[in-house]
Amino acid sequence: MTDTDVAPVRLAPGDPAPEFTLPDADGNPVSLASYRGRRVIVYCYPAALTPGCTTQAVDFTAAAGDLAEAGLDIIGISPDPTEQLLRFREKEELRITLLSDPDKQVLAAYGAYGTKKLYGKEVVGVIRSTFVVDAEGRIEKAAYNVKATGHVAKLRRDLGLD
Repeated sequence: MTDTDVAPVRLAPGDPAPEFTLPDADGNPVSLASYRGRRVIVYCYPAALTPGCTTQAVDFTAAAGDLAEAGLDIIGISPDPTEQLLRFREKEELRITLLSDPDKQVLAAYGAYGTKKLYGKEVVGVIRSTFVVDAEGRIEKAAYNVKATGHVAKLRRDLGLD
């Protein structure tokens, strides 16, 4: 994928969630379709083992039990290779599903890859975003340019879990 094929997709509630099958940290394929019947939080983050992404993944792991009880599974997607995701999962003791999208095709389909502001400059990269996909595979909530710190707590409030 080149910078010129970055189209500004913005998903909204009611839109069908783009389907995907991507490898997890162990190299096993994981499909969104396999979650039908349950709600899924799909969050897109720039890079494993970086401070903001670590904060977000640790917060999701801490909330995973409560979210599962509420019928929500968690999937994190980044362009990192599976080996990096495995290191990330082990180092931070993460208990959430991490998927590798090195071609950024799924990230782009969700509108989570494109032009963003970074330290006042426009750059092309992963836009930290979170989606709640309902049990039928439709977007229930879509949030772009979310903050890594405090995001999981805000999402819990938005979902009525606090």
